[in-house]
Amino acid sequence: MKQSVKKTITYLLTGLLLIMILAVSGFLLFDRILSGTAKVKDLKIDSTAALKLNLLKQISKKDGVTEWELSAKSASLLKNEDKAILEGVTVFFFAKEKKKVELTSDAGTLNTKTHDMTFSGNVVVTYVTAFLKTDKLHYDKKEHIISSDDRVRLEKNGSFIEADSMVIHLNKNRIIFKGHVQGSFNENFNIQFQ
Repeated sequence: MKQSVKKTITYLLTGLLLIMILAVSGFLLFDRILSGTAKVKDLKIDSTAALKLNLLKQISKKDGVTEWELSAKSASLLKNEDKAILEGVTVFFFAKEKKKVELTSDAGTLNTKTHDMTFSGNVVVTYVTAFLKTDKLHYDKKEHIISSDDRVRLEKNGSFIEADSMVIHLNKNRIIFKGHVQGSFNENFNIQFQ
């Protein structure tokens, strides 16, 4: 009986010794891998960007009231310029009485000092059931105005209006269309921010 207890203890001690040797060896190997020089392949350096972000979120307030909330899938802050180049843009503009206007676009630029913005590529402005589409749009922060000098099309409730340019005065709840204005309207067409 003493012989089998002695054998069991010997096996246990040998097993523990092997486990300890493997653990120390694994730790040393892992430490060596981490302390080695990492090799980076296909590194691309953007010499125009001071900082690149995978996600950007920004909120602009005036006198404690939120004017807009911006998010972008990526942003590049340019060196020696007060400009951020944006991709995958969504902006919520707030009109009077906290009415929300959503803008989406493929790309945009943000002036980091004035907070003026320009949007391009599949620009869509949505307000409740109204959709405005254009190729390029500009936001003037000081005046809280959205404008486009490109052809625009506004659709709502089966009606539409098209024009060569447009201005939305967010603080006045007013839209002005200019140049070759045409459309098709029904009795349910109302484009006011109500």
